[in-house]
Amino acid sequence: MGFGCVVVLVGALAALGGARSALAQEACTTYVVKKGDTLGAISNTAYGTYDYQQIFNANRDLIAASSGQLAVGAELVLPCLDGRLRPDQELNSITERETQRFEETRVTTGVYAPPIRLVAGDGWFPFTDTRLEGGGILTRLGLVAFTRGGNDRTTKLDWVDDWGSHLEVLLPKHAFDLSIGWDGIDCSKMDLLSPDMVRRCTELVLSDPVYEVVYGLYAVPDNRFAQVSAFADLVGARICRPDGWATADLEVEGLSPPAVTYVQPVNADDCVKALLDDKADVMSIEVESAVDSMERAKVTEKIVQNPYLIHIASLHFATHVTNARGKEYLEMLNRGLKEMRETGEWYDIVASTLAEASKAAN
Repeated sequence: MGFGCVVVLVGALAALGGARSALAQEACTTYVVKKGDTLGAISNTAYGTYDYQQIFNANRDLIAASSGQLAVGAELVLPCLDGRLRPDQELNSITERETQRFEETRVTTGVYAPPIRLVAGDGWFPFTDTRLEGGGILTRLGLVAFTRGGNDRTTKLDWVDDWGSHLEVLLPKHAFDLSIGWDGIDCSKMDLLSPDMVRRCTELVLSDPVYEVVYGLYAVPDNRFAQVSAFADLVGARICRPDGWATADLEVEGLSPPAVTYVQPVNADDCVKALLDDKADVMSIEVESAVDSMERAKVTEKIVQNPYLIHIASLHFATHVTNARGKEYLEMLNRGLKEMRETGEWYDIVASTLAEASKAAN
């Protein structure tokens, strides 16, 4: 998974930045933010997990409009356990309706056009994973968006798990038109970025945001970096982020070696182990991967999330800057995404896929 050239929404959810548990909230309702609440605490009370991604999904416009800040008194929608916004909502109903409408109004030109060639890496659960319908959240959203954008071309999705090869070989040589799963970078600060991150800024063109993920900071409770309130306070820390995950969001905060040491194991599970073995001070990864790894290792109570340092990253499809056809395909994708957000199909697909992922994980 990688990064491209867009501004990333960064900021602590300051009004939610305390350690107290949220009060009297439950799924399938709304909740008014109180002083001292954290998203993790709200999620844990409502759902029994600190993974608050689905709360973010249901309230993304509110959070984005406030530049990452939530005021006391803000009303949050707490989705049902299976992702529905209301108890009477039927998952996949909007997608089924829109698919039928598309088939009834579909117009084919009869002119041959080459298939759109897509590539993703498997095993990035639940975003790109062959075990889930449509290949996960990102691939399913993208494949549907192409049809909703007025495109009658076929799409061909292949899987290459070596993410580095997407940027180094597959996209530059036009073996594939688009790669799935690239995060946004603040490319206006390239003087602070490593050569690899600069390359991603200069060689990739991105779609509009397909999905947003929340990155959290995690540590064992007695670690001196566990409760820092500013990124600058992480100087001197050993920060765990899996190999292949970009580090641009940390670099633009001045957290590049030698100011910090990066610990880069194979996956999030290894980051959890590094925290427990005192081989890393903190791990900085998106909350779904973090909670999934901690729950799998049965160490949720041994690791705490920092309540102040939260980072929201947007995920995109990417093409190489030299691929004119790829840029055309991104425009198709963007049109489809816009329509899906307007009809509610975007959230329907996200909720239904997360519900499927939850069953698979259990």
